[in-house]
Amino acid sequence: MGRVFADGLNEVDMSLADQLRIHLTANHYPPVPTTMILACIKAIDAGNEGEWDRQIELPEGVSWRGNRTASASAIIEAHHLDTWLNSDDE
Repeated sequence: MGRVFADGLNEVDMSLADQLRIHLTANHYPPVPTTMILACIKAIDAGNEGEWDRQIELPEGVSWRGNRTASASAIIEAHHLDTWLNSDDE
């Protein structure tokens, strides 16, 4: 699985949220909670806008280094979201 699986998801006709739901739950061990989907979408949007340091609010019960927010780049890296970025310029 891994990157090839994520690339395949990006090619199918389904919403980004549905692609991420599959990616986060089937392509990670342990599975990432689906409550992270919105934060992942916001991180992808920020990355595609070149705003890697934009702080993204995390869902209830999730923290990153003790914070309720994480940078777009941290979320993208931790959840292997580069498949959904418009370019490789991280």
